[in-house]
Amino acid sequence: MNMAFLIAVQFLTRLPVLRTRHYTDEHVRASLVFYPWVGALIGVVLILAAQLANSLPALLSAALLLSLWVMLTGGLHLDGLADSVDAWAGGMGDEQRSLAIMKEPNVGPMGVVSLVLILLLKFAALVALQDAGTIKALLLAPMLARGFVPILFLTTPYVRAQGLGRVFANTTLTRPLALSLLLVILCSLLMGWAGIISLLMCGLVFFGLRWLMLQRIQGATGDTAGAMIEILETMCLLVVASQ
Repeated sequence: MNMAFLIAVQFLTRLPVLRTRHYTDEHVRASLVFYPWVGALIGVVLILAAQLANSLPALLSAALLLSLWVMLTGGLHLDGLADSVDAWAGGMGDEQRSLAIMKEPNVGPMGVVSLVLILLLKFAALVALQDAGTIKALLLAPMLARGFVPILFLTTPYVRAQGLGRVFANTTLTRPLALSLLLVILCSLLMGWAGIISLLMCGLVFFGLRWLMLQRIQGATGDTAGAMIEILETMCLLVVASQ
């Protein structure tokens, strides 16, 4: 199997794939192309689980799906959300203070509140989707959210000397990455108005979050990328659930 794809799965999920430490920066750069497809893989697992839980009450089914969703990623992006919110709340507009808070292992009260709110919104959206009998958002949300991560890393300075994002600087994967993102857009269009509106809304939120990152820390980090994934996933679920 493609090494770059395995690295993308290894970085973004806790799925039981062959894990290796023997990879180069080139492999990591190439893995960027597969981020949307790791999202699609997560979506497929969630859809299969939703089908199995179809006979359960909507509240119970939604709770199980949300639990599985968190377990699939190991809470990685939720951790990024909590760290980012703590940094924005406690950094008081100071770049270095904000970056320092993001590295602290403890979660502050604002970080906890952000986790409760994002999970509550996801849960409510999943209940609405179950009641409506539509589960297409379970594929669209993780795929679309991770499709914006390469755009973030390729258009925004990575502000830490060490970390995953540093290897994406000056990448030469523009063409294959563009093709990958084009397929994400096509998938959104094939899902009708809900997909189109989700794509547009996620695009607007992406630019807003990127602007906030540049204003506060002059770029992006792995934590802010994780926070973006959680926010965009939630936005997509809410859009589809409200249709």
